[in-house]
Amino acid sequence: MTLDTGDAAPAVEATNQREETVALDFEEPTVLYFYPRDDTPGCTTEAEQFDAELESYHDAGVSVFGVSTDDVESHEEFAEKYELRFDLLADPEGEIADAFDVDTSRGAAERTTFVLADGEVQAVYEGVQPDGHARDVLADMLDDGLVALE
Repeated sequence: MTLDTGDAAPAVEATNQREETVALDFEEPTVLYFYPRDDTPGCTTEAEQFDAELESYHDAGVSVFGVSTDDVESHEEFAEKYELRFDLLADPEGEIADAFDVDTSRGAAERTTFVLADGEVQAVYEGVQPDGHARDVLADMLDDGLVALE
């Protein structure tokens, strides 16, 4: 069972595709989405669509991070190939997935998205269908009044 709405968001630290350490406390509105593998069809669709919506997310004051159990090198190749502009966090040991109670029992993270703000889980999406997900999450955040477009 993943973390649920209202639960405290665990602070996490991971390395992104540029080998930079990223520390997150989730005080500011953030989308943290877990995906199974770099450069696979569904994961590519999801990443490209988050990237396509990135300006709208930024206009609403929202940061976006992708997380998988792939390593930094894999993330670097994936981000470069598809010109992704947001951070992909490497979680090869599954520590971030564990902190969010995301299942990795099949060797990869289950496709799960968290909306986080004020140090808490604001929304959880499980069993995500990649196509259209990025737009749906932002629309929900706007509809729920969590953020507003500037």
